[in-house]
Amino acid sequence: MSGTQDQPTSITYAGAGVDVEAGDRAVELMKGAIKATHTPGVVGGVGGFAGLFDVSFLTGYKKPYLATSTDGVGTKVAIAQKLDIHDTIGQDLVGMVVDDIVVVGAKPLFMTDYIATGKVVPERIADIVRGIAEGCKLAGTALVGGETAEHPGLLAEDEYDVAGAATGVIEADQLLGPGRVKAGDVVIGMTSSGIHSNGYSLVRRVIAHAKWELDREVAEFGRTLGEELLVPTRIYTSACLDLVDALNDGENFGVHGFSHVTGGGLAANLARVLPQGLMARVNRSTWSLPAVFSTIAQLGNVPQADLERTLNLGVGMVAVVDPAVADRAVELLNAAGMGAWVMGEVDVLDPSASAAGLDFVQGAKGVDGGAVLLTGSYAK
Repeated sequence: MSGTQDQPTSITYAGAGVDVEAGDRAVELMKGAIKATHTPGVVGGVGGFAGLFDVSFLTGYKKPYLATSTDGVGTKVAIAQKLDIHDTIGQDLVGMVVDDIVVVGAKPLFMTDYIATGKVVPERIADIVRGIAEGCKLAGTALVGGETAEHPGLLAEDEYDVAGAATGVIEADQLLGPGRVKAGDVVIGMTSSGIHSNGYSLVRRVIAHAKWELDREVAEFGRTLGEELLVPTRIYTSACLDLVDALNDGENFGVHGFSHVTGGGLAANLARVLPQGLMARVNRSTWSLPAVFSTIAQLGNVPQADLERTLNLGVGMVAVVDPAVADRAVELLNAAGMGAWVMGEVDVLDPSASAAGLDFVQGAKGVDGGAVLLTGSYAK
């Protein structure tokens, strides 16, 4: 400046808090995990501006529908950050995305991810992406690209959030959902691996209220509280697609639909895949609450209705099938490690069922779907 000998201060991108070199190192650390997910359809390598996927096989379809889904993992990331364990949260992300796609019977083809963080720590970012890659392998889905963004001043150095999107495909006349569900169908539950990735705002509030630390050993869990809360979301995609392959032959449909139990709980999500005029009766006594859910309920004195509309309570995915194949469906799902059982049936809507109050759910999430009536008490 005029009249002074002071040198002007140089402001750099690194000085503003963004370390480009750290981002480059993170990419190098994650390359191998990403490549391991690549199916024959992936075109090119890692690091391009856009991920490419060869869909020339779609010419063999009569009328292909693309299915897409996007999601995050909510405040479960706060648990990962507090424990400084980051290699499981990626599987949560994949499960939240691809299992929404398989609900309609579509096969997820490829996925992309987005990570925003206050400071890029290459090893931490690589751990997150390795978890995403592991989830993609379990789902048979290629991880074709992603983005890591450094947001200094917006996020603390050890904070991050993750999001992802996937695309799948299904032949139009093979689409599953409300249009195929009918009275008499059987409702089959599949066990969750734990809390999955919904309801952590409630869970975190409860454990803070109880003053429980994440390193607390909990006998009912057989591990620490933190280890239990970080159990990754079970991925149902492959088992569900195999079930469709086994029981649907193109003209005859044994599997009519699926419901991914996420935010809103079992009843709200099952109602979304039922047509108007029908009602699923689900008997709680067909399963018992896993220890993590009963513990949260007791620690926070959480009302049952609040639990049921917030957490999965041990049911991560539901299949709605023709009664003629119900036994075979349970057998196949159990062979795939999904822990399946018959939990109810579909019936004509009973107008008097609404008298059950909070046990009755209709038109959940603004969808003009069917209804669900929860009956009985959870098994001990």
